[in-house]
Amino acid sequence: MTAKRTAILLAVVFVAYAVLLGWRGVLLIGTGDPVAIVLGIAVLVIPVLGAYLVWRELQFGRRTEVLARELEASGGLPVDDLPRRPSGRIDRAAADEAFGKYKTEAEAAPDDWRVWFRLSTAYDAAGDRKRARATMRAAILQHDKNS
Repeated sequence: MTAKRTAILLAVVFVAYAVLLGWRGVLLIGTGDPVAIVLGIAVLVIPVLGAYLVWRELQFGRRTEVLARELEASGGLPVDDLPRRPSGRIDRAAADEAFGKYKTEAEAAPDDWRVWFRLSTAYDAAGDRKRARATMRAAILQHDKNS
């Protein structure tokens, strides 16, 4: 199953969860008891916050996909040729070695979203998901600024 299909499936499951949880909140509010009303309002906040977070992640994925297609069309998408372990994971030492090249490119052209996109993939290959996502956000911002 592709990542896109998985994200859509999880979003649908979340919507079902949010509806059920929201309905419970409405039922609590409908009791008329002050404590239940406060609890019902608190319960309604959870699906709203969750919906915002799910929407934000889906937007991030959609925008990343747009950048990847654009970079692929121009021939600038990094080639996935790093050696892999028997488990299928990228060899960490090779990823760390390739990372230096992408970091140097990003430092040389900080206004180019393409180098930030490639640096993000290098972070991801090196196993640093937090920095990969932050760098991809930087690539998206640069892309939006330059478009």
